[in-house]
Amino acid sequence: MEQLRKNEAFGGPEGPVVLVIMDGVGIGQNPQSDYVKIAHTPNLDWLRDNAAVYTELKAHGKAVGLPDDSDMGNSEVGHNAIGCGRVFSQGAALVSQAIASGSMFADNVWKELVANVKEQGSTLHFIGLFSDGNVHSHLNHLEAMLRRAKEEGVKKARVHALIDGRDVPPTSALLYVERFETFLAAINAGGAVDYRIASGGGRMNITMDRYNADWSMVERGWKAHVRGDARRFASMREAVETFRREKPGILDQDLPAFVIERDGAPVGPVVDGDSVIFFNFRGDRSLEITKAFEAEELAEFDRGPKPKVEYAGMMQYDGDLGVPEKYLVSPPAIDRTMSQYLSNAGVSQFAISETQKYGHVTYFFNGNNSGKFATETWREIKSDNCPFENAPRMKADEITDEVVQAIASGQYRFIRLNYPNGDMVGHTGVVDAVKLAVEAVDEGVGRIMKALEQAKGIMVCSADHGNSDDMCELDKKTGALKLDDEGKCLPKTSHSLNPVPAIVYDPSGTSTARKAELEGPGIANLAATCLTLLGFVPPEEYTPSLVEVG
Repeated sequence: MEQLRKNEAFGGPEGPVVLVIMDGVGIGQNPQSDYVKIAHTPNLDWLRDNAAVYTELKAHGKAVGLPDDSDMGNSEVGHNAIGCGRVFSQGAALVSQAIASGSMFADNVWKELVANVKEQGSTLHFIGLFSDGNVHSHLNHLEAMLRRAKEEGVKKARVHALIDGRDVPPTSALLYVERFETFLAAINAGGAVDYRIASGGGRMNITMDRYNADWSMVERGWKAHVRGDARRFASMREAVETFRREKPGILDQDLPAFVIERDGAPVGPVVDGDSVIFFNFRGDRSLEITKAFEAEELAEFDRGPKPKVEYAGMMQYDGDLGVPEKYLVSPPAIDRTMSQYLSNAGVSQFAISETQKYGHVTYFFNGNNSGKFATETWREIKSDNCPFENAPRMKADEITDEVVQAIASGQYRFIRLNYPNGDMVGHTGVVDAVKLAVEAVDEGVGRIMKALEQAKGIMVCSADHGNSDDMCELDKKTGALKLDDEGKCLPKTSHSLNPVPAIVYDPSGTSTARKAELEGPGIANLAATCLTLLGFVPPEEYTPSLVEVG
């Protein structure tokens, strides 16, 4: 790859350039549900009015490689776009294209999984997020694969449904149950096939852990999907309705594990000879269950005998590690990231977050690459293992301590960090906690500003997508807040479609940074911005810098 060219008119500040990613902190459109605006944020307020540059960036839909502008952004595609400075077609779009073109079904992996169950007279299993949120998965993809399986003569299929309520409304599960029951009734009509739901549970209770934060989630999922070991019900509908009745107010994402039984036995545990597809296309919450199916030895929980199955993921979840071994759709080939360019230029870099977003500011930022580049230092602070609404500050203080120390050390020219609070606490729907979470981020930003004043550095402050800025459900027809029986707004736990801020704070006194005139910029423009402020000319293929210097 070509080398970065230095900007002869501006060589960068004396101190470092610090990129602050405020995860889930967007610019709300409704003051009553915008808990970024409701929170006390004196530092962000000051920056909005006084920073060298303040603008708004697109962080969803086509601006981050998703199929449509109705698709909310997410942390994975957001960090890909920020880190590589360009927009690549992402998982949702790639899978939809592979299904529409038929290339998924022409691939050897699909053929092997189908051939296996036909030869063995066994079951084709689908495990994944049961919604149309299009962040981790989409029900359209599952239904398309089931239709194709029937066409190809697969007699028996079982679905293990991970209930969402996070990328879709928090208590919407029965809408998807009703849709899928209708689908199953149609596909099973005539008796040629036996396709049905076998197990499930809330996505934050079973199976979909990430970053090794809580393997007990994976264990609960394994017991339900593989062993048929969970509370039994006659249907998924009965399971959801029973759990809600027993614990009023429970969110879909927290629903316990369940197993569907027929004639006193589980209808579809995973056993020797079966084929299994994990149909999430996003990698972070797919790696651990994949390890449980693929690893010969597993220390994280007592797996028991591992069934001998043909296993595949929807996509390859980690290209460096080659996980999973088999997958249906190839991920985007992201190259020439900012980190790689800076490493080749000998620029020292520091990346930090807590466990919940550590992989985002490292692996995803580096184009789905789990290895460090030569000049990088990575630092993970372990997240607390508790509901995020109970500790909304999360590890913001500890992250800030490390960043302030890194700035003062003079060891690093480029520092990047992620504050997870706005996103992780935003997903809980507990608005009082969300307010505290955003305030913790604001305090951290204020401390970084002071450190950069001393070091004569520059801060670029933005976000990967919105969340905390849009905390209440709205009536789609009227735009009014949806209220419960007590007059309180119904909580919204998913990401928003709002823009995010982009701030350049320059106390260095060296750059004379000024806003560039761009049409409809997005978060992919942040890479060129950071390179410009570091004294380099961004690569030609990068989306342009938000600032001009000199």
